[in-house]
Amino acid sequence: MVQNPQSSHQRTGVTFAAELSFEDIHLHYGDVHTLKGITLKASPGEILCLLGPSGSGKTSLLRLAAGLEQQTSGRVLTNGREVASDTVFTPPEKRSVGLMFQDFALFPHMTILENVKFGLRKMSAADTNREALAAIRRVGLEHHLNSYPHVLSGGEQQRVALARALAPRPSVILMDEPFSGLDTRLKDSVRAETLAILRETRATAIVVTHDAEEAMRMGDRIALLDKGEIVQAGTAHEIYHAPRNLFVAGFFAELNLFSSLRRDGRADTPLGSFQCERGSEGEPVTVAVRTVGLDVRPPDGSNTSGGIPGRIVSRRFLGVTESLVLAVPGADEVVRARIRADELPPGIRDVTIYVRPGDIMLFESENENA
Repeated sequence: MVQNPQSSHQRTGVTFAAELSFEDIHLHYGDVHTLKGITLKASPGEILCLLGPSGSGKTSLLRLAAGLEQQTSGRVLTNGREVASDTVFTPPEKRSVGLMFQDFALFPHMTILENVKFGLRKMSAADTNREALAAIRRVGLEHHLNSYPHVLSGGEQQRVALARALAPRPSVILMDEPFSGLDTRLKDSVRAETLAILRETRATAIVVTHDAEEAMRMGDRIALLDKGEIVQAGTAHEIYHAPRNLFVAGFFAELNLFSSLRRDGRADTPLGSFQCERGSEGEPVTVAVRTVGLDVRPPDGSNTSGGIPGRIVSRRFLGVTESLVLAVPGADEVVRARIRADELPPGIRDVTIYVRPGDIMLFESENENA
């Protein structure tokens, strides 16, 4: 018999978080080299986000961690113990991992309680009920114990999938694009709830996402992948403020790009002349300016203000912000800016543009190396 939902503890149990390491991981599908020497570590209790475009290898790396696939070469270790190598392969059920799929993968013929109990093995019936109920209560769905998945909203189904993944108290939880199926209205709240639950359970978590903002919101660290390689790894602050190359910079922010040459330690653009430490004298450089780094103001009538004159071509109100398309003298293409809403008077056309120094980045044009 199921216990009274009001009679037991409302919090999920704390897990013993594990360190999960990838060492020189290569993965081939026939002639396709999907992962190319990935070395990465998730520390105990850390939330590590695998970020990158479609086809970058994020989900493949997650599947290797779960034991759903085996790498071509390299090692996967948990707390320093090999779980996958050239000579060892530990099956998924013995890795103490919880896996949460993008489509939730709930069994439609099972109730919510039965779905969560499904992953609990080698327990007495009483212990299975207790652990499942604790996980369901923690995600706030105790009133749906006997409901079936089809009657739940997308956000509620996502929480059931999370409860099922956490019920066995795994050392590592792996989440593949867990919020991609939710509408915008639900995504922020469900993501915040999920983050709180992960912090409470203290499990090591690896979360796959293609959304840079989501990675910054959730991850203690982020590993950005492209074409099967880690382009840059670090905290959101480190990667955003010190991107290794133009690909990284463009993944974390919308950019205005200008081609220039290094002359006397500077690079000239339609938005101004900037100090340049990239490349050699006379070599091409790319100047990237974040759209949020442009301060657009009404003209002040001064010729000594240091601003650049511009004209608003189009203006879109987006609630908290406004998106501006600007014509700037000397620019081959329009310049884009993102400013706080209502900063500029309605109907204004001529403006003065200032560039915030922290939003200017310069890269060598040929190889875009930082």
